[in-house]
Order: sequence, then structure tokens, then C-alpha cells
Amino acid sequence: MESLLDIARGPLFRFSIIIMILGLARVLFLDIMAAVIAYRKAGDKSMPWKLIIGRSLEWLFPVKRIGHQRPIYSIFSVLFHVGLILVPVFLFAHVQLWKNGIGISWPALPYSWAYWLTISTIVFAALLLIGRLFNRSASFLSRKQDYLWPLLLLVPFVTGFVCSHLNVSPSNYQLFMLMHVLSGNLILILMPFTKIAHCVLMPLSQLICTLAWKFPPDTDDAVCTTLNKKGAPV
Repeated sequence: MESLLDIARGPLFRFSIIIMILGLARVLFLDIMAAVIAYRKAGDKSMPWKLIIGRSLEWLFPVKRIGHQRPIYSIFSVLFHVGLILVPVFLFAHVQLWKNGIGISWPALPYSWAYWLTISTIVFAALLLIGRLFNRSASFLSRKQDYLWPLLLLVPFVTGFVCSHLNVSPSNYQLFMLMHVLSGNLILILMPFTKIAHCVLMPLSQLICTLAWKFPPDTDDAVCTTLNKKGAPV
């Protein structure tokens, strides 16, 4: 078991990091290239940059948007994402893992912060999953990965909490730790190929939405030709 843990923490972790970085870089590059092509083809090239930047900041820091629709669900979602980002990156044990894996380290969270952030992330993930299951509109729009991702994200948090704060036998500790590391590696590998890629696409979302309405100059003629309505009275 110890040898499996060494592999999971070492070569497999570094492999997962490489896949995540290259995959997310590819997704971001393709999105930027699509935006550049759309802008070049656009008939109206004027861009409301102030509005785009403002809306992008609102999505990245959704303080003003929390109370608009489903406020309780929105608050749970924001708090869940806070823990989801801070704990994997700034937990002391994780900082050491990053240092051993890629040679870079940074300040870690205080112990009490990490403890309560872990608990809150587990609780809010469960509540969000329940809310998605029992809210008719949310469940109608949800896909399989919308249910599977919260469950997968819960695994490293639950197993990490068990290893750090509960008294378990050495054999069970190694089993839970192996589950913790492997599930974390799996999440890193899957990130570029699933909806979690929005972590790098979110800053560009409002720009892409704006460009989507910047049609090429001959769009109206092309649509009329496709519909066989060219020259028809309006």
C-alpha cells in the first residue's frame, strides 16, 4: 500500500498536473482563437469593453447577484466554491505535495480555517446536490456529470478529513489516503475534458457572449438563402 501511495503522490500526481495544465491551456487557446476569428468576421467591430469587464467581474465575484434568484442556493454555491478552491491549493499538506511535485510552494491556510472550510465544503456540496435533485427546473436542465461531479469532488474532501481528524487504524488510514490522492489526481485529469474547464473559461464568458451577436456583414443574405426566402416580401 505504501508503494502505491508513493506512486500516486509522485509520478501519477505530476502526470495529472501535466494533463491538467496542457488540457486547460488547449481549451483556453481554442476559445481565444474562436473569439479572434469571430471578431475578424464581425460586421460591427465596436465592443462595449466597460460593460464586458463589469459583467465579467460580477460573474467572478458574484456578490451583487446572490440575492437575485434562488438566494439560498446561490449562497451555498459561492461558499462551496470558496472551499473547493482554497483547501486543495492552500492546505499545508497540499502545499508540501505541490512543493514535492513541481518544486513550488506558497503560504498555507491556518489549521482552523482549513478545518472549517473542509467541513463547509462537504456540507454545501451535499446540499447543492440535494437541491439539484429536488428542484424541478434544475433537475430538468442537469446532465449526468452535474450529479457525478459533486460526488467525485466530495471524495477527496471526505477521505482527507477522515485521515486528518479521525482515529483510524494504520491500514484504513493508508486506504483512505490512497482514495484521497487517487480521486484528487482523477479530478485534475478530468478537468480539461468536462464542464470544470469553466474555471479557465469563466473570465472570457462575457466577451464570447458579446461576440456571438456580432454577425458577419452578409449574414442576413446567407440566412435568407438558406431558408429560400431571398427576395420574399417582409
